[in-house]
Order: sequence, then C-alpha cells, then structure tokens
Amino acid sequence: MRRLLAGEFDEGPGYATYRRRGTTDWLLFHTVDGEGRIGAPGEDVIARPGTTILIQPGTLQDYGTASAGHDSRDTGQQAGRWHFLFAHFHPRPDWLPLLDWPPVAPGILRLFPSPTVADRIAYALSDAVRHQDSVLPQGEPLAFNALEAALLWCDTQNPKAARLDDRLLRAIEFVDRNLRNDLTIAALARASNLSVSRFAHLFRTQLGVTPQQFVERRRLDAACRLLELTTRPVASVAAETGFTNPLYFSTRFRRHTGLSPTEYRRR
Repeated sequence: MRRLLAGEFDEGPGYATYRRRGTTDWLLFHTVDGEGRIGAPGEDVIARPGTTILIQPGTLQDYGTASAGHDSRDTGQQAGRWHFLFAHFHPRPDWLPLLDWPPVAPGILRLFPSPTVADRIAYALSDAVRHQDSVLPQGEPLAFNALEAALLWCDTQNPKAARLDDRLLRAIEFVDRNLRNDLTIAALARASNLSVSRFAHLFRTQLGVTPQQFVERRRLDAACRLLELTTRPVASVAAETGFTNPLYFSTRFRRHTGLSPTEYRRR
C-alpha cells in the first residue's frame, strides 16, 4: 500500500472531483492562489489562499474550483482558478495528535496559518512532491519526512494546541540555517526582534526547553540525518552541525541516541 501521494495542481473553472465514499486515506489541501470549494452539508467550505484543509477517511470528497459567483468576500484572487498542493496519506500512529484540527463540517477540518507559516507549509509540501518523484531509493521516506514537516508547521497554528509565537518561528528557522555558526542566545534574540531576557523567557515557556538545549537537539538531529544519508567522516559531520570538538560531539551524540556516531551509522 502506498503511504503517500502528493502533487500540485493549478486548475481552471472546470476542475471538479467527486468520491461519494471518500477514500481510506487522509486528504490534505493547501491553497496557494485562487479559491477552491469543498462540498459539505448545508454550505460549501471555501479554500482561500493560505488555508489548509484536511478531509478524514471515509468522508465524501466533493471538491473543485470555486465558482466566480460563490457567496464570499472579495479576495482579489483570480476568479475560477484554484492553485493548490495536496497529499493523500496514511499517517503513522504518532501523527494522529497532529491531525486533531478544528472541524468546520463533518469529516472536514481547517486551519488558518499565519502568512509566514503558510509559506513554510507550502515549501514542505513542495518538497514532498519533489522527493516523491525522485529516482533515489530514499525518495519515498524523504517525501514522507517533508509531509511530516508540513504537519508539524500546521500544528504550530492549531488553536487546539499551543500556538507558537511567530517570533520564535523566525528564531527556529535562523537556527536551522546557521547550524555551523555560533548560535548564542543574543544572536537568536536579534533574529526574533526581542530582548535577550524576553526571548529566553518566551522560548522556554512555549517550547519547554532553553534555547541552548534546543540548538543542541537540532544539531544532533541534523547529525543523525547526515550519518544516515551520507558517508562523510564523523569529524566532518560534527563540523557541519556546529560541533568544533569531535570528541565532545561523540559524547553528546551518545547521550542523545544511546549510540556512538559510528554505531548509529552501522545500525
């Protein structure tokens, strides 16, 4: 059974799909431009730019490009066009909390991400599409990881969960772009446009760890990926992820995973 089918469509006014019994998998839509409509009892759910919608398994799938005359506010978007990313997927069991979104109709769930996060969701889903079409044997797991990243970004915007402050999102992205650099609290605070004391307090309150602990976890997670997917020497992996001392890297890696870097790669 294929776990993931991802794609990107840019459709005109004639686009429509109808599946009376739905499907056995989950279906995610993220609208990039234009407007779509998702059929629901009573009134269609409109998929506007930046919104993300989930359809649960077994739910009627009646969706397509929204008509130019539907009852909605003027969004300034091109009428009769729907540009969206989608993913049919069978989630892993540990993903189920990430799919607990607010319902807008029976079997239909919806989020309204901030513009910053909507861009991150679109980027992750685009990665899923790209990796899915890869000739690499790692293509499918990479696509699945990209979809998980999209769902994790969605989770930061879920009102049923603790919504992450956009300023902290900027800091997290700064960390991921600069793992090799000296990531001090002052540097992260500047990236977030916050004072050091306010940043440190907000970070620990919302993420449950200190900024220093978070940076180390991101570095070690990146090291795990490099050990899995490349043949680089351990010292090179350490340097690439911001550890200047290979011995210290090995010590922290063993504490994080229970294995030395060499043992981790071998397994």
